[in-house]
Amino acid sequence: MHCPFCSAVDTKVIDSRLVSEGSSVRRRRQCLMCHERFTTFEVAELVMPRVVKSNDVREPFNEDKLGSGMMKALEKRPVNSDDVENAISHIKTQLRATGEREVPSKMIGNLVMDELKKLDKVAYIRFASVYRSFEDIREFGEEIARLQD
Repeated sequence: MHCPFCSAVDTKVIDSRLVSEGSSVRRRRQCLMCHERFTTFEVAELVMPRVVKSNDVREPFNEDKLGSGMMKALEKRPVNSDDVENAISHIKTQLRATGEREVPSKMIGNLVMDELKKLDKVAYIRFASVYRSFEDIREFGEEIARLQD
């Protein structure tokens, strides 16, 4: 770490503390040349895989798109926003855990359905009906029957 005061290369860490619920580290440093002190923050850079759509178009993972899709399904449902955030976080963790640079959008859709099934059955059916393009009432009935098993 370069000193922001004299640009010296050698600095030493005086103190380290976890901040932001353990997701980053705050470090107090001192320059070995000019003896000035300064603070740095260290966070892990976690790269999300790219999404491969059904038409083979590749695009960056978009957390806002994921959240808005889930929120549409959960509209007017009694689900806590913290639970939704936890579900989104769980989906992102699962995607990172694949270790792949690209994942099919179908995989993300299935992960969303798994999380919605845990959160709210009605939201799950709403999402599944759009995601799987239900054509008639029979398909709704079949999905509800699978849900009850």
